[in-house]
Amino acid sequence: MSSSFRRASLASLGLAFGLSALCLSPVLAQESAPAAAPAEAAPPAAAKVDPNAVVATVNGQPLTEADLMLAEGELSQQFSQLPPEQRRAAALSAAIEIRVMAAQAVSTGLDKDPDFQRRMAFLQQRALHGEMVEKGVVDKVTDAEVRARYDQEIANTPPTNEVHARHILVKTKEEAEAIIKQLDGGADFQKLANEHTSDPSGKTSGGDLGWFGPGQMVPEFDKAAFALDVGKYTEQPVQSQFGWHVIKLEDKRTKQPPAFEDVKDQAKQAVIRDKYFALVKSLRSAAKVEIPDANLKKAVDTLESAK
Repeated sequence: MSSSFRRASLASLGLAFGLSALCLSPVLAQESAPAAAPAEAAPPAAAKVDPNAVVATVNGQPLTEADLMLAEGELSQQFSQLPPEQRRAAALSAAIEIRVMAAQAVSTGLDKDPDFQRRMAFLQQRALHGEMVEKGVVDKVTDAEVRARYDQEIANTPPTNEVHARHILVKTKEEAEAIIKQLDGGADFQKLANEHTSDPSGKTSGGDLGWFGPGQMVPEFDKAAFALDVGKYTEQPVQSQFGWHVIKLEDKRTKQPPAFEDVKDQAKQAVIRDKYFALVKSLRSAAKVEIPDANLKKAVDTLESAK
């Protein structure tokens, strides 16, 4: 069946761990980054770098390996298109540029500008927020908590059936009725599907749709398929936005939950999310927050209550 017939299903258990859109920290993005493909041969271990080693001096001030690593990390997106062998040099060049421009800004008094000082205060708070998320939340998540969250999701998800079906899609009701008559006479469903279906993916597979769960097909099709007994086909044509269907149910089974390893990262992020919100709630309840604008306060309270 063409992918256009299927509904994108976000209700499956594998996606039950999906997170709200959060601005916690780049740490979360790193947590879910895919593992690198294994190399054919492991490269030799890189020599340990001394973070205090000086790689350059700028107006007599040392620029260390730690400073360079920080620049590489903060500016990694800008360097992503460069060959790996050029990124270190590019990071050092950028770090030097930042140093000399910053020194010039201080010499002209830009660091005393009130707008700049407000921005610096916010950036410091944002950086500390990220450190708190990493050290106070992410680093404290245990394997046992992740497994417990997975087990909780499995226990809270009621079992559902999924079915294996075939179909023949035609343009008119009359065509579908004629096919049903042939089936009533003992014709082979797969052969008729290959001959008559207008679904491109079914012309060589006997109309095979594989396994699917509730809500993955358009409603009319979904309802008819799940109402059938195994081995039976629809006695009346089923109309959908795509045309007229004759559906045969090949088999049905209880849908199996995803394996722990397949959703471990999502489960971990769910634990991180819960721990983060619990920490924020605790800190917010202990903080004295006043919002004079009544409408703005109401809007903020509505957002907070939804977390």
